Amino acid sequence: LPESFLSFLEANGLDPSIYIPRYVRLKPGFEEIESEINCKLEKVNWLPGFYSIPPDVHIARTKAYQQGMMYGIDAASGAAVSALGISPGDHVLDLCAAPGAKLCMMLDLLGQKGTATGVDVARHRLAACRTMLLKYGLAERSRLFLADGTTFSVPPTRFKQWTSRRPYKERKQEAKARAEIIFYGQGSGVIGLKKNELGYDKVLVDAECTHDGSIKHIQKFEQWGWKTLERRVLDAERTDTNLKALQLNLLRNGFRLLKEAGTLVYSTCSLTHAQNEDVVDQFLSENFSAELQEIEMAKDWPCRSGRTPKTLRFDPSTSATSGLFVAKIRKL
Repeated sequence: LPESFLSFLEANGLDPSIYIPRYVRLKPGFEEIESEINCKLEKVNWLPGFYSIPPDVHIARTKAYQQGMMYGIDAASGAAVSALGISPGDHVLDLCAAPGAKLCMMLDLLGQKGTATGVDVARHRLAACRTMLLKYGLAERSRLFLADGTTFSVPPTRFKQWTSRRPYKERKQEAKARAEIIFYGQGSGVIGLKKNELGYDKVLVDAECTHDGSIKHIQKFEQWGWKTLERRVLDAERTDTNLKALQLNLLRNGFRLLKEAGTLVYSTCSLTHAQNEDVVDQFLSENFSAELQEIEMAKDWPCRSGRTPKTLRFDPSTSATSGLFVAKIRKL
């Protein structure tokens, strides 16, 4: 690792030599697959359905993965989804959905009731998300939109009162610019909500970030070049200004789409304060109807408190996971 990144880790209290296992999540009903993947699964006691595996096991080659029994997803990312407290019947929005592992977990938690809407700005990544939904048999109650998460405004329903009185052609053109439907499952539409009930029950804003807490992402710079890391990850101007503005706007829009008494989770896989606590603190200061909540289930999680009370941080040295910041917000 370059000296600049070692200094970055040291400033955040992290040991670069820490051993990080890989994690998988098994689809409900498929717990016995050790003989198939030819290794021992270690159950993650604090997160149902998650297991750690040796880092040299290639799950993509196994039948369990190819047949849609197993997902590759870090345990910290699973914790962010769990923090939403999804219940069957909820209408859930994943505002930065691709490549889709968290969206699939949402749909597994919903079961046969409720819907999940995924939004992403990258077409190729959203195509991968659609492939994943179909592979795991979760497409029926889901829909995907190619859109800017900071301006996306499609509610979880097809409801006449939501539209304006402007000419149909004008509204159609605006909608096309705002969000392109990539996939629409047969059971993903909702009809019959009252106007004041419009909005999502749960919203996940796993925002775009520098990914400096993701071990898997950092390893890519061995091929891309460590100078590229300094420009794309450690550059203070990009981290503190441009990305923070994007993250704040994603959080604002996710909260706008949340129904009253609904729950939003904001997360990033960055270790910096600028992309995490600073964003949440600024958002709370301008939204008096937003209340930061304790994540009750986190009492059993191997994480530490963030700088802002009630927020959480996963990191290699504390959690044996990739880095992840999590904040849970309720709309009053």
